[in-house]
Amino acid sequence: MDNEADTFYRELPKVELHAHLNGSVSFQTIEKLIRRKPQLNIEHSMTAIGKGQRRTLDECFQVFKVIHQLVDSEEDIFMVATDVIKEFAADGVKYLELRSTPREETATGLTKRRYIETVIKAIQQCKKERVDIDVRFLVAIDRRNGSQVAMETVQLAEEFFLSSDGLVIGIDLSGDPTVGHGRDLLSALQRAKNSGLKLSLHLSEVPSQHDETDLLLDIPPDRIGHGTFLHPEMGGSQGLVDKVVQKNIPLGRTYFNISSLPLDNGQLFLWIFFSELCLTSNVKGQTVQCYAEHHFKYWYHMGHPIVICTDDKGVFATDLSQEYKMVATTFGLSREAVWKLSQQAIDYIFAPVSVKEQLKQKWRNLQPQEFK
Repeated sequence: MDNEADTFYRELPKVELHAHLNGSVSFQTIEKLIRRKPQLNIEHSMTAIGKGQRRTLDECFQVFKVIHQLVDSEEDIFMVATDVIKEFAADGVKYLELRSTPREETATGLTKRRYIETVIKAIQQCKKERVDIDVRFLVAIDRRNGSQVAMETVQLAEEFFLSSDGLVIGIDLSGDPTVGHGRDLLSALQRAKNSGLKLSLHLSEVPSQHDETDLLLDIPPDRIGHGTFLHPEMGGSQGLVDKVVQKNIPLGRTYFNISSLPLDNGQLFLWIFFSELCLTSNVKGQTVQCYAEHHFKYWYHMGHPIVICTDDKGVFATDLSQEYKMVATTFGLSREAVWKLSQQAIDYIFAPVSVKEQLKQKWRNLQPQEFK
């Protein structure tokens, strides 16, 4: 990034809604973890995918396994979470929703409950230090672990949803998309929805998941993660697009976060799903051939609500400023359009309306005069 562009994108206030904790560990934090555990013989090249490099999805998940070896205690998790939060804040992120699968490690005595408690402790510590960022947490279900573990994860999330003073706000469904089927997780996800937890589900990350996607959209989720192969141009189906783009929904039906877009004939598109798009992640993970062919273009020109995210800023060697600049340069967005994209992301956060209003006021205070 050149200096002038760097200043604009760094100073741009941003919302990050799709950030996996362990995938967001920076080079500097990895270095500290490696020094703590030299016996593991882990090198930096094993924990990140550098510039110009690509990996298969399976190889990407192997990187996470390496990072999990480095992050296996409460002390590790606290340091990682604190560093990640401060790094996002330094990158101009004003609101962050972290997500992570609670893990247990027999060797260190780590339990899933303590895992979540430690992430919350890190969030509270950053708040105590007056770090300029509002952070919330999504408890993640790893689809590879099956239905029983998914239900246990939801039950744990429900407890913290009620006891964390608004810090735990939702459920993430993630993990290797080639393993298992969403039908096995429906009961757990529906329970989470009924409990008031928000749902962000990884959908259509790989081709030929039409049946699963159709099933999970019926819950419905509050946000879609990736959605790479939803639309026909990427091998999806018009039926799935029609399900995401709900036309003429009776006003008596209630959905969270509904927004609308006028059509030429006076009708409205009513959007009930919002998409978290992670460009560098998709390109380096080879689910998208190149930036110019990313499905951002499809949904953006349709007017569909989308949020630019990093997914795993450490693993994919990026940050949110770089992602916004990549979107702008690839698709010819003006700086005012970039500002609006960032500002509109506030509407799709899972925190209460009062938090949204506070963020909108912050954006108004920071808005460049030429955009007013």
